[in-house]
Amino acid sequence: MEIFQLLSPDGVMANLKANSKKQSLQELSARAAKITGQHERAIFDTLLERERLGTTGVGNGIAIPHGRLPGLDKLYGLFARVERPIDFDSIDEMPVDLIFLLLAPESAGADHLKALARVSRLLRDKGVCEKLRGAESADAIYALLTDSPTSHAA
Repeated sequence: MEIFQLLSPDGVMANLKANSKKQSLQELSARAAKITGQHERAIFDTLLERERLGTTGVGNGIAIPHGRLPGLDKLYGLFARVERPIDFDSIDEMPVDLIFLLLAPESAGADHLKALARVSRLLRDKGVCEKLRGAESADAIYALLTDSPTSHAA
């Protein structure tokens, strides 16, 4: 599972304006609704339900909110760089500025976990994260996410 299979250029938000975890999830849900054809509220509710199980703020300024939705035909990814870091109840208690949203069909099974692992591996690379934080545009961020050397790692 490669990042380019999950993420399209219109799924990248270079300067997400959000003041809270909830607001960031609302904004991402709105964009995801346009890309997936699913209802914005259904996406948002799925993400909130997952957050109730435990934060998806994985540390180092990164969050990977995710969930399964009936009606999806494939896995979808969206990426947002938050304009100003926000509290995301992260495990390291640090604010988040990089968010990779992952939505999967209910039947995705192992593919959902493989995609989560793939995204996690990519965002564990401090060099990639520094470049994402310094990128000038959504196009530059998309290129970094899909062309990075680690995007080809097994």
